[in-house]
Amino acid sequence: MDIGMVSRGFPNITPQECADYLKKFGFKTTELCFMFSNINIWQYNGYKPMDGLTDELAASIVKTFRDNSIEIVSIGAFSSLFEPDPQKQEDNFKAYERYIQIAANNDIKYVSTESGFIPGRRGINADTYEKDFDYFKSNMIKLLDIAKRYGISIAFEPCILDFTPSAKRTRDLIWQCERDNLKILLDPANLFANSDEEDMFKYLKDHVAYFHGKDRKVNDAYGRNVGEGDIDWVKFLRLYKKYTPDTPFILEYCNKDNCAAVKQRVLDYEKMI
Repeated sequence: MDIGMVSRGFPNITPQECADYLKKFGFKTTELCFMFSNINIWQYNGYKPMDGLTDELAASIVKTFRDNSIEIVSIGAFSSLFEPDPQKQEDNFKAYERYIQIAANNDIKYVSTESGFIPGRRGINADTYEKDFDYFKSNMIKLLDIAKRYGISIAFEPCILDFTPSAKRTRDLIWQCERDNLKILLDPANLFANSDEEDMFKYLKDHVAYFHGKDRKVNDAYGRNVGEGDIDWVKFLRLYKKYTPDTPFILEYCNKDNCAAVKQRVLDYEKMI
C-alpha cells in the first residue's frame, strides 16, 4: 500500500525541502498546498492575493515534487463556498479558479475543498439549514462548472461539522449537483461519528477521488493521528481493499516528528486484514 502525506505537514520550508522530507519518509503521493517559505498564498476558508503564484513558479514547484517521484494527487484549495459577503465569495472563486488553472496546466486531476464555514458559527443550524445548504450547493455547482471548462474535477471533503455531515447526505449532494466532475475526498475521521466504516463505502465508494488518513474519537470536535481514535482501521482497510484499491491514501495531521510512526501504523493495520 502506497501512502502519501499532505505537503502542509511540513510548513514554512521550501518546496525542495518538503519534497526531500516526503522522499526521506517514503511517501509516494501528496496533496499540494502552496504554503512554503518562498510562496505562501494558501488561505484556509478564505482568500489571499495570489499575484505571486505565476504559472512559471507553480510549474517549477510541481516539477520539484515530480523529480523526487512524488505524485501530486490534488491541489488543496480549501477556500470557502459559504461566504455570505458577495465580494469575499467572488474573491474565493478567484482563488479556486487560479488553482484550477494551475491543475490544468500541470496535468493534476483534482482541486480539493471543504464547504467552508462562518467562523464562530460552524455546523448545522436547524432554523437556516435548508437555505444555507441551497446557497452552498449553488456555489458548488458554479465551481464545478468552472472546473469543467478546464477538464478538472473537484474533490469535495465532507465533514460532520458542515453541510454534509454523513455519507448519505454527501451522496445526496452529489445527486443534486448533477455534475460528473464532483468527486469525494473521503476523510473517515470527518464522517465517523455519523457514518461507520461500512456506511462510508456503501454510499461513496463509487465517487472517491482519494482519502485523507486521520482518526477521531466519536465525540471529538477535531481529528487525531491514525491509531489515536475510534476508527476500526483493520475493518476500514479491508473495505478499502475491496472497493477502492490503489486509491491514494494521504496522511493528514502528522508532521516530521511522527509521520514515520503514523505511516507504520497504517502498514501494520494492513497486515492484519
